[in-house]
Amino acid sequence: MSEFLQQLLNGISLGAIYALIALGYTMVYGVLRFINFAHSDVFMVGAFIGYYLGRIVPEGTLWGGCLVLLTAMIGCALLGMLIERLAYRRLRGAATLNVLITAIGVSLLLEYSGQVFFGAAPRTFPAVFPSLNFNLGGLVISTNQLAVIVIAFLLMVALQFIVHRTKIGTAMRAVALNPRAAQLVGVNNDVVISFTFGLGSALAGAGGILYALNYPSIDPLMGVMPGLKAFVAAVLGGIGNIPGAALGGLILGTVETFVNGSQWSTYKDAIAFAILIIILLFRPAGLLGKFTVEKV
Repeated sequence: MSEFLQQLLNGISLGAIYALIALGYTMVYGVLRFINFAHSDVFMVGAFIGYYLGRIVPEGTLWGGCLVLLTAMIGCALLGMLIERLAYRRLRGAATLNVLITAIGVSLLLEYSGQVFFGAAPRTFPAVFPSLNFNLGGLVISTNQLAVIVIAFLLMVALQFIVHRTKIGTAMRAVALNPRAAQLVGVNNDVVISFTFGLGSALAGAGGILYALNYPSIDPLMGVMPGLKAFVAAVLGGIGNIPGAALGGLILGTVETFVNGSQWSTYKDAIAFAILIIILLFRPAGLLGKFTVEKV
């Protein structure tokens, strides 16, 4: 029983990180109807911001960890808005294939620019938060895992509040529903879309810090696999659906952790894509997504 609970805890911790990244995918898709594949590399940039700042602030302190987390979120938010302004804004209304190719190009630019500026060798992420382990009836609980779960939960609650209880959140939902009608009633679509990119990128930056806490080896290509799995999580929950992205991340992280602890551990990365295929075959709208009729 203790082994099951241990794996469940590990899975929830990993799933919370996937959920944060998936929320960025699903927010951009909900507003603009395209997948920002550069999002996973913003996650990587967040980890490196935390790495360099973590070497300056005192290690193992709560205030230092919060400062690193907040700075990474702000830095990634600015990067996300810059990407939207320079790469995507001119492509609104363009063919979907053009936007997809651009997103892949931005992703590769970030990855290989990271190798130039950060170096290709893996770096050991500093212990920015206090790191302790507790043994509770055979269940080993680390403060890093607790920090991941608590911070991810608080950020998801804050996101729900922003989207459903604020003026900018109402504007985001209006643009997602009908961009032209939103503009006619006075919504500045450029500001709303830029804010959406910034908010999603801030969550990716937080995910980068939380991921590096539990898996403290970072490199410029570290976002590729978590980003793909987070995309699967977004599709699993229902792309464009915020609670669905969170649910998909938690399910995927938990399933992957249990597979990793079994005799099928070599297939732990393949399980995400197997889930994607199954979902696309039997419920393309995702677990919480709604089926819609689209004219082509």
